[in-house]
Amino acid sequence: MSLPDWIVLGVTLLAIVVYGVWKSGKNQNIDQYLMGSRSMPWYTVGLSVMATQASAITFLSAPGQAYSDGMRFVQFYFGLPLAMIVLCITFVPIFHRLKVYTAYEFLEQRFDLKTRALTSFLFLIQRGLSTGITIYAPSIILSTILNINTVYTTLFIGGLVIFYTVYGGTKAVSYTQLLQMSIIFLGMFLAGLVVVSLLPAGVGFSKALHLAGKLGRMNVIDWKFDLNNKYTVWSGILGGFFLQLSYFGTDQSQVGRYLTGSSVGQSRLGLIMNGLIKIPMQFLILLIGVLVFAFYQFNQPPLFFNQYEVKQVKDGKYAAQYNQLEKQYSVAFQQKKSKADDLVHAMDSKDAGKISQANGALKQADTQETLIRQNAIALMKKNNAKADTDDTNYVFLNFVTHYLPRGLIGLLIAIVFLASMGSTASALNSLASTSVVDIYKRIINPGASDKNYLNASRIATVIWGLVCIAMALYASKMGNLLEAVNQLGSYIYGTILGVFVVAFYLKKIRGNSVFIAAVLTEITICIMGYYKVIAYLWLNAIGCILLIIIAGLINLLMPEAGEKVTGEG
Repeated sequence: MSLPDWIVLGVTLLAIVVYGVWKSGKNQNIDQYLMGSRSMPWYTVGLSVMATQASAITFLSAPGQAYSDGMRFVQFYFGLPLAMIVLCITFVPIFHRLKVYTAYEFLEQRFDLKTRALTSFLFLIQRGLSTGITIYAPSIILSTILNINTVYTTLFIGGLVIFYTVYGGTKAVSYTQLLQMSIIFLGMFLAGLVVVSLLPAGVGFSKALHLAGKLGRMNVIDWKFDLNNKYTVWSGILGGFFLQLSYFGTDQSQVGRYLTGSSVGQSRLGLIMNGLIKIPMQFLILLIGVLVFAFYQFNQPPLFFNQYEVKQVKDGKYAAQYNQLEKQYSVAFQQKKSKADDLVHAMDSKDAGKISQANGALKQADTQETLIRQNAIALMKKNNAKADTDDTNYVFLNFVTHYLPRGLIGLLIAIVFLASMGSTASALNSLASTSVVDIYKRIINPGASDKNYLNASRIATVIWGLVCIAMALYASKMGNLLEAVNQLGSYIYGTILGVFVVAFYLKKIRGNSVFIAAVLTEITICIMGYYKVIAYLWLNAIGCILLIIIAGLINLLMPEAGEKVTGEG
């Protein structure tokens, strides 16, 4: 990066941290530290909710996902608006009325302590692991820029987030996310404009999309019902609905965001804002990846985008073979570029026969190029069995660092940092609140002073920060980070959602029945996920429905006198 880029990056990151610490003020009790005194307006709630979900993974991996797999991932979010409506009607007023710190406090009032502890434990596992992935994402950037191992950059990023989260609490998180999302929207819009401006003469926005579509990248909608297909309209609306409902309704990293709203109405408006903006935002981010794909049809991309892994193989005994593959790749690319030009000219002629012929030739050239790339990946595995051979996380990064103008490179890289800081800070705050409120305050040390719980919250933030950093060090083995974090969530969210659905709507089912059903369901879902019985999005719906059925059956077969069967809701 150039000096102006480093200045933009450094000033942006410093400004965000200073602003968050300044706005957070002094936290004197646990309510201020974890809930921000429940005083946030709807737009801060909405942007904070979006920033928590839109981590660095979104801005780093989503364009790479579209580059390699097309637009179909946007269907993942089709269930989001419906989930927001259900949350606004049911979850938000109940949580506000009960004045809870965490979503899981309600479960003890409705069921019992062990059910509350189990769901808290499941959340801590899921969020602790996934937060490690969100820390790892920006460490990829520093690793690439500085050409050093991601271990060192992961430690730096994790340490930076731990600092201002421990100091400022949830206010620091919310106020920094407000500024972060504003900068992110501006930066991504500018990136999209630059990609279009860099396309060859005669290839504008429309032709770029048509070209990408001919190679299978504009696959926005898939109506075919297929349980083994990860991204279809049905998996998005049904499976995605259960995932989003569980994520926003039972995951403390999100519940903690809208519980900071000054009223039920402010929290609802924040969630509705998220439901309306999230799908268009995700669509545009994926569209940038498709435009980058179109750009690389006319400008040669690297044989493999992760230059750290390329360096490893070039420093090894297979260097000569890899260099030979790079030469073959250059030749294959020139042939493909010629076919891409032919397709553009055929489009200009509007001759269906010429377009079909040119499209077939381009696909054949693309297949040849892909084959060379697969040979290169096989060589990397041969050189190092532990090599990270999924480079989709590096596609957009490569484009940014090689083709964007000075200053904008620093801003785009700052965006990925900001997104990571926002989502990671929210996660650490939620992990700390769940650990202290649901475990420490309720089980280990009830009746202590506010100062004791405030200090415990800060200590818990540090501990979870270190756990997440340790998890981040293993994240490189998970392939595309965007898919990895959602797949991990699908193993647990369905079970937790099922517990809450029973709590809210099925008043006759008792705590012991739900607890046993939750354990059995989680074991079943983990087995299904491990053996890939079904596309992972469906695990959310299956987990929720399975828990309800099992809990209902146990409740009928094992009547228990005297157990609590009602609660608020």
